[in-house]
Amino acid sequence: MIGKPDWFMRRKYLGWGIAPKTWQGWVYVLVFVSLIIVTQLLPLTNNVKFIITTIIIVILLIDVIHIMITMKKDEREIKHEAIADRNALWVMLTVLIIGILYQTVISTINNQVPQIDYFLIAALLAAVIMKAFTNLYLDKKD
Repeated sequence: MIGKPDWFMRRKYLGWGIAPKTWQGWVYVLVFVSLIIVTQLLPLTNNVKFIITTIIIVILLIDVIHIMITMKKDEREIKHEAIADRNALWVMLTVLIIGILYQTVISTINNQVPQIDYFLIAALLAAVIMKAFTNLYLDKKD
């Protein structure tokens, strides 16, 4: 692909993904940001700008995922990342469940039909499905 794993490091403290580690990593980021800015400044219709920007972002996402997958991590880093991701998941699940309960209680108190954001429920269901498939895969792999 375009970027190299050696140019980046794993983001440990500010979310997920990667952060530039070398000057090549910073050039990589600046090139993609510049491409998006230039696309927006070109005298094109909004639809064409949207299509070009979407293509640039898709290429960037595919490349970043490739970099993250091929990035070398030692056993300690893998374990730390797994524990951090697990803890983040528990916090997200708690917030989603509290949000659904809050929406249900407030709409009931206001004598309304319960109004629930179905994207929150979809996120919970998607997480359950992903966990089930992951466990099936890992069980068959062993």
